[in-house]
Amino acid sequence: MGDLAKAFTEGGIFMYVILLVSVAAMAIMIERFIFLFFRYNINAQAFMAQITKLVMANNIDRAIKLCNAAPTAALPRVIKAGLTRANKGEVEISNAIEEASLEVIPLIQKRVPTLLAVANVATLLGLLGTIVGLIQAFGSLSGASPEERAVLLSRGISVAMNTTAFGLIVAVPCMIAHIFLSNMATKIINEIDEYSVKLENLLGARARAGGMGQ
Repeated sequence: MGDLAKAFTEGGIFMYVILLVSVAAMAIMIERFIFLFFRYNINAQAFMAQITKLVMANNIDRAIKLCNAAPTAALPRVIKAGLTRANKGEVEISNAIEEASLEVIPLIQKRVPTLLAVANVATLLGLLGTIVGLIQAFGSLSGASPEERAVLLSRGISVAMNTTAFGLIVAVPCMIAHIFLSNMATKIINEIDEYSVKLENLLGARARAGGMGQ
């Protein structure tokens, strides 16, 4: 721990800037992890199996209540929009589902690309600290005694190496988190696309069967 504190202080001002970036990145990672893995996510296959049974049994109200049981999950919000138009025409059902999807999908994708930008910023700040450290190291050599040169050179190189290392330490976890979170976001969006189309077809078949029954 003492070595880390020493390396941080020797890294200069850029270490504090990168630290602020790392705090922002950590906040984004925690917030997106909670939302994507717990709030927006649902066992889509099991959920839609229940919805399908209820729709086929013509129990639309029960299906809507099932959606209400998971109010924060993304897929039930879209499915509920279609179910509330179940007794309307196919065009209204499709429009309701599309409108709900357009509202939900940006919430799923929110701030996930930011992690990749934060990783790039951390890397660039580390490189900038490296360049500044090297400039300081070589700029301080002129007019210094041989004994002072060694101290000044090592100080400048410490700034250069420490900022590079710290920038990468922040950037790598951001990139890994971006991969996991973007994969989860894509999974949820794909489930919305797949099961909303299946619901449209199911409600359309139900409406046609009702029309033929009349």
